[in-house]
Amino acid sequence: MSRTGGVAGRDWSRDLRDALVYPLTSNLRLLSAAVATVVTYAVLVLSSFPQFSIQVLTNDPADVVYAVTALTREVYLSTGWFGIGLVAAYAVLTGVATINALALVRRARRRGASTFVGVLPGVLAAGCASCGAGVLGALGFVGAMAALPFDGNLLRVGGIALLLFFLGRAGDPRTCSIAGARDG
Repeated sequence: MSRTGGVAGRDWSRDLRDALVYPLTSNLRLLSAAVATVVTYAVLVLSSFPQFSIQVLTNDPADVVYAVTALTREVYLSTGWFGIGLVAAYAVLTGVATINALALVRRARRRGASTFVGVLPGVLAAGCASCGAGVLGALGFVGAMAALPFDGNLLRVGGIALLLFFLGRAGDPRTCSIAGARDG
């Protein structure tokens, strides 16, 4: 499948691979992606049962590990291994997208304010794709995930597909040009 906005010959799957590999190109990027992944996983799991999360964390914020562990078990009991795998994949892709977005923002800042303003909506769109499954619980619609087909797994699959699409469109942030053409 050819890229419509970039240089001919580059395809989406190669760009996706480049985007997924980018955090592995330095220890700092890998560590940052791992931290973003763990934080995203915790937020997604904690937002699945916000009342419980608020009660536990209000009582003692140090109990965050207990809350994440207990709610991971609840996610497993309600959606099985497939649901846990989707939450984990969601978190990993969000970690990758976060590192790539930060690289794009740094690159845009070096090019000028107008380029930075141009990349900001794309960063926000990718961020919204990554928070979809957790936002329902955070807004108080706890039963909404259970009422959705396949216990909300379809929403998670849609979020993962959006993240993969955005990552494939952007490619490696070191070579992605905000204007649409690629640098060498």
